[in-house]
Amino acid sequence: MSAPRICVLRAPGTNCDVETGFAFDSCGGQSERVHLFQLLEQPDLLDNFQILCVPGGFSYGDDIGAGVVFASQLRGHLGDAMQRFLSGDKLVLGICNGFQTLLKAGILPGGTAESLAAERDQADATLTWNLNGKYTARWVHLKVLAPDNVFLRGIEELDLPIAHAEGRIVVRNDQVLADWNSRGQIALSYSAWESNGDGDNPINDRWSANPNGSTMDIAGLGDPSGRILGLMPHPERFLFGTQHPQWTRLGLTGDGAGRRIFQNAIDYFN
Repeated sequence: MSAPRICVLRAPGTNCDVETGFAFDSCGGQSERVHLFQLLEQPDLLDNFQILCVPGGFSYGDDIGAGVVFASQLRGHLGDAMQRFLSGDKLVLGICNGFQTLLKAGILPGGTAESLAAERDQADATLTWNLNGKYTARWVHLKVLAPDNVFLRGIEELDLPIAHAEGRIVVRNDQVLADWNSRGQIALSYSAWESNGDGDNPINDRWSANPNGSTMDIAGLGDPSGRILGLMPHPERFLFGTQHPQWTRLGLTGDGAGRRIFQNAIDYFN
């Protein structure tokens, strides 16, 4: 079978598109870095791809909020193209600023073309400033809560790095969380790294949980179909074991845990 085609959609300020494209390519995909302005001129280009990925960075400088301008372009000028894409058997991944963009565009949490068209003044959730009030870059430990999500199949937990200032999930009310839980949409949660039982690595010795104060420790969300994933941590920064800050202590060689997320996406079409 031919390699799945991935649109790595970048905008002014995006800075993780090269390594994200490499991640998909190294797993057997065929990625193309497409500038938002190209897609605005030719929206039908999106029809040629099986996977859409909005990578990390600082789109439009986050001048009026992280992902806000990028999201408005997806909802407005590219609304019809996005609705066609979401209606097909295709995948969408948003990483860090990409997650912020998907959430503020309405692509998450609903995931459907109808959700994209909904009024955003009725948004159930948003990503806002970390409770510590500052940009935070460090590694975190994550637990998978939505094993049926395409991107997370076969993964139970993993370490990944974060680098964001607006990564805290807040919701309209408790019913939103109840709905997400019932539909299996809370995909990833920040978690304290647990002891290996020999006393050398007690809980929190490596990294403490929830660095941004996110509601219910949420680090990633999926849609009800399991074909869309948005997450704040960066899987493209842990493709090789030696990228882990404690790779020598932990004896990590070969693939990094982040690679599995991209491999799952490619395998979906094979």
